[in-house]
Amino acid sequence: MIRAYKFLMRPTVGQAIALGEMLRDHCSLHNGALQERRDAYRHVSKTSIRYEMQSAQLKEIREFDPERQGRWSFSSQQATLRRLKKAFDAFFRRVKSGDTPGYPRFRGVNWFDTVDFPKDGDGCRWNSTPHDPVTRVRFQGVGHVKVHQHRAVAGRVKTVSVKREGRKWFVVLTAEQDQPEPLPKTGSVVGIDLGIANYLADSNGDFVRNPRHGRRNAHRLEAAQQALSKFPRVRRDKRTANHRRAVEKVAKLHGKVRRQRLDHAHKTALALVREHDTIAHEDLKIRNMVRTAAPKPDPDQPGAFLPNGAAAKTGLNRSISDAGWGVFLTILASKAESAGREVIAVDPRNTSRQCPECGHTSGDNRTTQAEFHCTACGHHAHADTVGATNVLRAGLVHREAALA
Repeated sequence: MIRAYKFLMRPTVGQAIALGEMLRDHCSLHNGALQERRDAYRHVSKTSIRYEMQSAQLKEIREFDPERQGRWSFSSQQATLRRLKKAFDAFFRRVKSGDTPGYPRFRGVNWFDTVDFPKDGDGCRWNSTPHDPVTRVRFQGVGHVKVHQHRAVAGRVKTVSVKREGRKWFVVLTAEQDQPEPLPKTGSVVGIDLGIANYLADSNGDFVRNPRHGRRNAHRLEAAQQALSKFPRVRRDKRTANHRRAVEKVAKLHGKVRRQRLDHAHKTALALVREHDTIAHEDLKIRNMVRTAAPKPDPDQPGAFLPNGAAAKTGLNRSISDAGWGVFLTILASKAESAGREVIAVDPRNTSRQCPECGHTSGDNRTTQAEFHCTACGHHAHADTVGATNVLRAGLVHREAALA
């Protein structure tokens, strides 16, 4: 299996400048390749430029501009071109499937924050000084950079990436390792229901409180963004030091909220994996759930619109995004795979409307957000617990059907 590791780097001032120049030059390569594809399609009879053609031009580009492109790793530049290829592949796939396509965009220097090295030892070397008590990673054109390695790396390192987050630099490794020993069996199965009032409710009647990290930091973010909005829009090279500090403050606050969400998701998923052999959850289409409310034209007044609950929907969308369900489910699946646990995704339809006692399904069964009262048999319980129970039953049925 492949596992990723992320460590903080501690570059010197000169190394930080060199890392920034490496990102800038790879960003320039990405934008130049994108421009070539656009020009070829628009002006040369809709000719398509492929990755193989652009990769073959790298040697000439490096010879033409040795100061900016020639000093960096050839394989990392190929990886940057492959990133552009994947963006175009995703664009055409969405066009073909009828989804809303997003055409690959040019990247600003602050938007391009990652450089990939496809192979350890080709333009980079992890732990390049093994006899030194300080862990270091070597990058071509940068040198040996100190790394704060807070845990051991198991397995053979395959790829290395440089990532910038604000003023901090990180190295991201992927290592190939043997499948770890599964956790001991507990004999427990559970269904979970994700929500907003409660972050998570399980079929055993337990709840996990919703931390609402975004809402708790909203006033700080609002103040920082208002301070940033007072600066006029100018070119990057003409921005003042105060403007840069305002940008960094907004980015720092967003980064803090993101780390808090990740920490909570990791801890919650780890507790579930340790306690249960099988975990069933709703197969939520989160992207569809956070779409904005569609406008309702007024048939009696052309150009006017009827109330569509857009304000309430916006608040709901913000709460769903703040909960971070998608990140949590991804982490849960990853931890379950490593621990030898089973995760089952089930259809979420009517899980909160069906009575777990008699099977009666009706929208009237859920009287409030938190209360479930069956109109047929009178069963009364917490609505989230009922949803989790139905999710577990659907998951067990799905598993039995798959084994049959």
